[in-house]
Amino acid sequence: MWNVMRRRSAGLVPAVAVLLSVTSGPALAAPRAADGPGATLLPPLPVRLGEDKPCTGASERTATGAAWSQTALGLSRAQRISRGDGVTVAVVDTGVASGVPSLSGRVRAEGGADEDCVGHGTFAAGLIAAAPEKGSGITGAAPRAEILALPGTDDRGVPSVARVAAGIRTAADRGAQVIYVGQALRTGRAELTAAVAHAARRDALVVAPAAPDAVPREDLGPGGAMPAGPYWPAAAPGVLAVVDFGPGGVRQDGAPPAHAPDLSAPGSEMVSVGPGGAGHYIGSGASLAAAGVAGTAALVRAYHPGLTAAEVTRRLLGTAYPSDTPRLDPYAALSLIRDDTRPRAQAPAPARMPPPADPAPRHRALTIAAAGLGAVLLLAALAAVVPRGRTRNWRPPTAL
Repeated sequence: MWNVMRRRSAGLVPAVAVLLSVTSGPALAAPRAADGPGATLLPPLPVRLGEDKPCTGASERTATGAAWSQTALGLSRAQRISRGDGVTVAVVDTGVASGVPSLSGRVRAEGGADEDCVGHGTFAAGLIAAAPEKGSGITGAAPRAEILALPGTDDRGVPSVARVAAGIRTAADRGAQVIYVGQALRTGRAELTAAVAHAARRDALVVAPAAPDAVPREDLGPGGAMPAGPYWPAAAPGVLAVVDFGPGGVRQDGAPPAHAPDLSAPGSEMVSVGPGGAGHYIGSGASLAAAGVAGTAALVRAYHPGLTAAEVTRRLLGTAYPSDTPRLDPYAALSLIRDDTRPRAQAPAPARMPPPADPAPRHRALTIAAAGLGAVLLLAALAAVVPRGRTRNWRPPTAL
């Protein structure tokens, strides 16, 4: 059983590391038990970096088995139907580092987003589109999707409304079919709502977390109370707002409250790539759940290319597993036929009676028949009367 260790870093609450079967050298073919001699901790993914903190480096630990989230989502079944070919997912976050083997050849960046000092954007891109590597069972939701990296934060991971809004607009203008935003902002309603509307006009689906991964201490209320939202761009009309849950089916203790989520997905104790190399990190938060939803949206858009962004959202919500917040089900989203999309059987055509016959021939036939019958009766009468008339020499009978 995986053991969980809580940590606090860079003035943010909370982040999570987890005990996994990993290796520091070449990956093993199969994972060891978590309590075995080869078990160790994957390094935790930072949410932000302090001013004096160095950039996040490559992880020296490699997870050898599949993550719990992959099993929970049924990705192996879903990926037999679709792998996201031909779909571009924009990642508006801390950047996506070049040189990550599982993303090799499928990442393009604008605005300096080809570097990722924090590592969050690269981690999210891995959850969306990482291809499996030899010696590891970790894979993203859509391992053949393309990634377009755009900056949504500074190099310390601090987001701004202007950066996120510009990233959404640019992603839509560059043809991204799905736009993942890794940040939950407490301000920016007007700017981010307008940016999302711009994306909708270009048929791009925006996916964003309905809660922050962590809350700066200066944003806590009296007694350390967490803010309740709303958060942007998740609260903007048309955005698919996502909240996380963990292996036990619930959110981790102390997670920031979510505001009006549309969909839930695995987001606690997530395993993905770091900013460089083939090693792995571990992290938790609603933003990581949103990455899984963005990857699933790419699967659907690749398999059902005729669906609009709004129709993809309705499919993801309509095929989700029923819960307080519906739970993402990639296989169902790909394979089920919804009532409003199933071809309806046509009603049988009413029986067609032949047109009424022309009455004139019928009338002529009745006339001829009547005349024939009259002639027969007349002949019969003559046959009875004529012999009697002859015997009487055709004289009328005398009165009595």
